[in-house]
Amino acid sequence: MMSAAERALRQEVIDTCIKMNALGINQGTAGNASVRVSDDPGDGFFITPSAIPYEEIRPEDIVTMDLGGGHSDNRRPSSEWRFHLDIMRERPDCQAIVHTHGMFATTLACLRMEIPAFHYMIAQAGGPTIRVSDYATFGTQELSDTALKALEGRKACLLANHGMIAIGPNLKKALALAVEVETLAAMYWRTLQVGQPVILPDDEIERVGIKFGTMGYGAVEKAASLGKKAP
Repeated sequence: MMSAAERALRQEVIDTCIKMNALGINQGTAGNASVRVSDDPGDGFFITPSAIPYEEIRPEDIVTMDLGGGHSDNRRPSSEWRFHLDIMRERPDCQAIVHTHGMFATTLACLRMEIPAFHYMIAQAGGPTIRVSDYATFGTQELSDTALKALEGRKACLLANHGMIAIGPNLKKALALAVEVETLAAMYWRTLQVGQPVILPDDEIERVGIKFGTMGYGAVEKAASLGKKAP
């Protein structure tokens, strides 16, 4: 029997996907989302089922996956379950994943253009750039491998000719980061219509990231080793 807490978490996965579309950062059933079952990283995760319109998904339809790749028999998991699995397995800091096909993030991904530090909010994604992965066919292990590489030390990345991934400590924050990445992609695309933006230096993004508490490449540890307090 499903507990009230489990039902609520399954419903949050559904609500997150509905919000992705309502916010305009995804279309149809193109995206997907997942969240860990519990705070224990070994307990597996819930993920959206494959090819069901979000408005029709019920909590019982959400698929449970373990970290060995097994899943419950109620529905087929999203076709992108492999990168959800590998990110959950390799990134203990990740509790939730949101994948979208937003217009601007996907436009830059199709151009193989990473997003540089043209705006300080880039630090929300964990570093001085939002990288673009290499291209691989959707739903494959190759896509998962290249996504993991693009996410090293980061909380978001673009997937070449595909879309975007954002991770977070919960679904709310993963979705908020996905919205931020789509906004940054739109801003960057617009600046390129006028000229070349001025790029902020890495040390400024590091300072901002420490303030945000979002840096994923050692800034907080570096500050601590120097006896500094994060502002």
